[in-house]
Amino acid sequence: MTVRRRRIAALATVTVAMTTVTGCGAAAGWGGGVGGGGNDTINVLMVNNPQMIDLQKLTDKYFTAKTGIKVNYTVLPEDDLRDKASQEFSAQAGQYDVASLSNFEIPIYAKTGWVAPLSGYIAKDPGFDQQDILKPMRQALTVDGKVYAEPFYGESSFLMYRKDVLKSKGITMPKHPTWQQVAAIAKKVNGARPGMAGICLRGQPGWGQVMAPLTTVVNTFGGTWFTKDWQARVNGKGFTDATNFYVNLVRKYGEKGAAQAGFTECLNDLTQGSVAMWYDATSAAGSLEATGSPVKGKIGYVAAPVVKTKNSGWLYTWAWAIEQASTKKDAAWKFISWASSKQYEQLVGEKLGWTQVPSGYRQSLYSNPKYVAQAKAFAKPTLDAISSVDPNNPGVQPRPVPGVQFVDIPEFTNLGTEVSQDISSAIAGKESVESALNSGQQRADDVAKQYRKRAGE
Repeated sequence: MTVRRRRIAALATVTVAMTTVTGCGAAAGWGGGVGGGGNDTINVLMVNNPQMIDLQKLTDKYFTAKTGIKVNYTVLPEDDLRDKASQEFSAQAGQYDVASLSNFEIPIYAKTGWVAPLSGYIAKDPGFDQQDILKPMRQALTVDGKVYAEPFYGESSFLMYRKDVLKSKGITMPKHPTWQQVAAIAKKVNGARPGMAGICLRGQPGWGQVMAPLTTVVNTFGGTWFTKDWQARVNGKGFTDATNFYVNLVRKYGEKGAAQAGFTECLNDLTQGSVAMWYDATSAAGSLEATGSPVKGKIGYVAAPVVKTKNSGWLYTWAWAIEQASTKKDAAWKFISWASSKQYEQLVGEKLGWTQVPSGYRQSLYSNPKYVAQAKAFAKPTLDAISSVDPNNPGVQPRPVPGVQFVDIPEFTNLGTEVSQDISSAIAGKESVESALNSGQQRADDVAKQYRKRAGE
């Protein structure tokens, strides 16, 4: 999750909408056909990330010219996209045929019947090569044995560090470090250069800001938001140990203004030489190794730090889904099959450059010599990170729903953001971790009670 700020307010009420939509028979495809264009036109709603903008530029010449299918794009910033998608899919308005959704939304939307299953299309399209999609991505986008979305690009998380700075201190970074080892290294390299902090960790409030990396730390310290039977554990030992560790580490050896630092701020800090290490999204590597980057060739990449688990990296993807209300599903699949294909990756590599290829979701890309040559510093660590993720079992105990850096329920967007505000306050020194987590426990228990009640009905 490279940029994950406050989750949309509309999805916070999705639980209520679920009952309404399911009761009305969403799978029947009601409300379809109100979007503009004829049968040879589809409407696509997508986030305004650079990879999507590249797709928009290539569509007319390399998709429409071949298939005759015109694509009308609606391109929005992430928060606006999530808001629009939630409104559109919950109402089944049929305005859009395809939308870019994440592995957070897909399980929720699939269970409500808001997105169409793709398994039938995949079976009739062997050239798409579903097995080439990395297993964690396939798992995250599959519900009850049916595929509901195809990834456009994906990411996990890993530790990035200045090789030259560590070398100057006589430090060798382990390939699979523990968080305790990372803390010890952060202490040694803190101040290694004038104004350089030991490590950068997100502290900015938001369920997808500070809570994304912190939840992975919670997982590997043995904590969890909820037990399998929906008991809240936000102030439990594992969650508390992890949060104390995270807050203390960033307060002692972290970046300036940590309580307001998110992905972008940490990326800038590592790029400009203000920090020696950073734990965050694998997708950051492309910027760090870009032509003209001050730290190109100076960064090392190793697995996400662990404590009690074998792995601890997160999992995120922007993926294409078809709205159940769409009356143009065949054309919509043709678009998805093209946009998420090996051929599209090759097209981007040849026309725009291999560093601009949407990555992190196809195994074959990582054996493509042209891509590997351009991304040799981080290609294998990225593939290893994504391949090691199990979204169904990210910690030491069973979970009620999937999710590595989030809990895949609609309520988590509000819950995670509310808890993050108190944790950010603790990072700023305005509140104790104990107080923050006790407040979080109360909020989490309110959510858990709803699920325990449903389980008993």
